[in-house]
Amino acid sequence: MSVLEMKVPSPGESISEVEIATWLVSDGDWVEKDQTIAEVDSDKATLELPAEAAGVITLKAGEGDVVAVGDVVCLIDTAAKRPEGAPVVEAKKPVEEKQQEVVKEQASAKQEAAPASSNKDASPVARKIMAEHGLSSASVNGSGAHGRITKKDVLQALSGGIDASAIQGWGGTRNEDRKKMSSLRRKIAQRLVSVKNETAMLTTFNEVNMQPIMDVRAKYKEQFKETHGVGLGFMSFFTKAVTEALNLYPAVNASIDGDEMVYHDYADIGIAVSSPKGLMVPVLRNAETMSLAEIEAEIKRLAIKARDGKITIEEMTGGTFTITNGGVFGSMLSTPIINPPQSAILGMHNIVDRPVAENGQVVIRPVMYVALSYDHRIIDGKESVSFLYKVKEMLEQPEKLIFGSKDPMEILLNL
Repeated sequence: MSVLEMKVPSPGESISEVEIATWLVSDGDWVEKDQTIAEVDSDKATLELPAEAAGVITLKAGEGDVVAVGDVVCLIDTAAKRPEGAPVVEAKKPVEEKQQEVVKEQASAKQEAAPASSNKDASPVARKIMAEHGLSSASVNGSGAHGRITKKDVLQALSGGIDASAIQGWGGTRNEDRKKMSSLRRKIAQRLVSVKNETAMLTTFNEVNMQPIMDVRAKYKEQFKETHGVGLGFMSFFTKAVTEALNLYPAVNASIDGDEMVYHDYADIGIAVSSPKGLMVPVLRNAETMSLAEIEAEIKRLAIKARDGKITIEEMTGGTFTITNGGVFGSMLSTPIINPPQSAILGMHNIVDRPVAENGQVVIRPVMYVALSYDHRIIDGKESVSFLYKVKEMLEQPEKLIFGSKDPMEILLNL
């Protein structure tokens, strides 16, 4: 008998333990090499644990258990014979290849999908996630062959919002359900409290007339998508405006390390994205050098990885400034919390038609309220207000995004 001990790998620096979030196999199952057998939560991200060899698995840790890096979590009997009829599980494939397969699978499913029913077939992982959330299979559209529900289908349903009638147990009872906070959620809670306790956080507000940006999008969005293969959203304009403003006000892009202030000559912008596991903040490296198309493409790539649970710790580490958009959920105004060790965060909100005064006349304009939370220990009030006003100014005059926050006429006159 040859038994392989599978140990918890190190997810990254400074991480000494993880929590077994979900076993995707059962004790005694046959597993293939590179098959994903578990999802583990670190204090920074949810990671997949692939089988290191093919064989029969014996679990040595339960769901919810906190295990140290290097601990044995399961055994794989590599000498065992593969059971007859055991399904062959393919090794993990690159994200790009998997996305291409999903597109093909969806196209095939449209032709072969069976009529929807309350007993739609689902993959084992999909069934497990639906059970955890009390979700009926009838409320999930299956994209697999013959309408089979995949993990991706369930995650899309959960992240996109579902009908309350599809959730089991919402029937006027007085029942309660207790669940242990995940390692990731506990760490987030600790970080949020520490920010409130350890920083001198203030928030300044302004409003942005979004009509100029909306006019640009309406005029060029089709040509932009045809040329670059990505949509033209608001986030690329905000990111570009932020990087230009950070160049003018470097303290907003700085951080505190002990008794020193650390200034960065680059802008690594964290973009908060929603995922089934919660809010995650992947980072756009050197965003100050990116075009609008490059920003949109990178945000799309990272958002897909976050949604599918494929985002890595390296892709969420670092960052010198963060942008979060509560407007997609309908938020009118909020005070976003700083993402340490950063010193500031910009909050975007929903766009509402509001009466504003222009040239002595009341007109209706699409207005967004924006908020900048900042650490007053390193950023003075003048800098914070000036930074946010500069962001507003560039969004209301998009041509300044091209000419480095200056008016084109100022450049022409060499002012």
